[in-house]
Amino acid sequence: MQKKKTYAIFGLGRYGTAVARELVENGMEVIAVDIEQRIVNDAAAYLPVCKCADVTDAEVISRLGIGSIDTVIVCMASNLEASVMAVTLCKEAGVKNVIAKCANKMQQKILLRVGADQVVFPENESGIRLAKNLLSSGFIDMISLAKDVSMVEIDVKDEWCGKNLIELNLRKKYGFNIVAIKKGEKVTVNINPEQVLDAQTTLIVIANTTKLAKLK
Repeated sequence: MQKKKTYAIFGLGRYGTAVARELVENGMEVIAVDIEQRIVNDAAAYLPVCKCADVTDAEVISRLGIGSIDTVIVCMASNLEASVMAVTLCKEAGVKNVIAKCANKMQQKILLRVGADQVVFPENESGIRLAKNLLSSGFIDMISLAKDVSMVEIDVKDEWCGKNLIELNLRKKYGFNIVAIKKGEKVTVNINPEQVLDAQTTLIVIANTTKLAKLK
């Protein structure tokens, strides 16, 4: 049985709370951390594991066992210094995937430079959407169109390379509706089903969310 991925959320403002709740509601193991006791007390009503702690302290990172977490999401864009320290300490602790929320392009550059693997702008990406992308591991991006329907970008799998869409018959196998093919910056909506796919190709599809799990 595949081990569940683990997540830590630093900062329980609106964005961090949305990420944490979505992950928890989908059965993920989540540690939620905020420096304000009042916020932690409120969040404890819907988040099973909430800690009041200063994540800019290396001893706290060690005590919480953050080094063994798969993905840490740092949601403290209003405090750049704290975000930088948290990202740095997480990477030093061995966290493989650190995502940081930022407020502007300058913050993005700084956070990437100190080791963040991904930086998100809250005005462009909601906390719920980020959580859904994390849950749909293996997909480049995921946009919920309805409760059970999503549009995703999927990298061409190794076993699909050298074959065309007619041969693969992905609609029958996975229930996908392929709406576009992307290669580099070029997006083609008038799809040639005989086009041979390669590793540089991305498929943009609409599908039932539950069926997407077949690709994980």
